Amino acid sequence: MVFVAFGGKMEEISETESPYPHRAGNLYSILYVVDWEEEENKNSKKFMSWMGRVYNYMTPYVSKSPREAYSNYRDLDIGANKINNDKESYAEARVWGLKYFKNNFDRLVHIKTKVDSQNFFRHEQSIPPLS
Repeated sequence: MVFVAFGGKMEEISETESPYPHRAGNLYSILYVVDWEEEENKNSKKFMSWMGRVYNYMTPYVSKSPREAYSNYRDLDIGANKINNDKESYAEARVWGLKYFKNNFDRLVHIKTKVDSQNFFRHEQSIPPLS
């Protein structure tokens, strides 16, 4: 686990001033990491299970409703776009989008729709344009 300290000036910036909303009231951002050497791939399920238990253990100590996330710590376990004919579902993306961007998600969807309506720039957790 990596703890990144928050506070100070970050608390003075409004949640809506930038896409990154996790500011006031947050003491740390926590990055859950597990890695292994290629020859240990046979143990990958064990390693991921262990990290899942740590993640679940931390539940009472972290943000809730929803449990928030930082988009640069990509976490496909919280959700991913199901790409069907190059169209992502807004409803599906909103599940993980609110964890990353909170109430900024809808604003970011509208911006994405305006500047990339064909969804050229996309990945498993890219913000989808509205259809």
